[in-house]
Amino acid sequence: MAERTTGTVKWFNPSKGYGFIGREDGGDDIFVHFSAINADGYRSLREGQIVEFTVEEGPKGLQASDVEIVS
Repeated sequence: MAERTTGTVKWFNPSKGYGFIGREDGGDDIFVHFSAINADGYRSLREGQIVEFTVEEGPKGLQASDVEIVS
């Protein structure tokens, strides 16, 4: 099982369905696509939200998966 990490949403564009999460550990920002957000109905994030996620290798580099909104 992949290690989960925590971060803060830096920005998210709901019309395009993606954004970036700043990692709590200070690593590189992580790309996040709306399809990786665990939520019912309309899946979106707001700037400043705290999220927990796993990091995986995507087609264009690292990306968030299994994203859970903490606060």
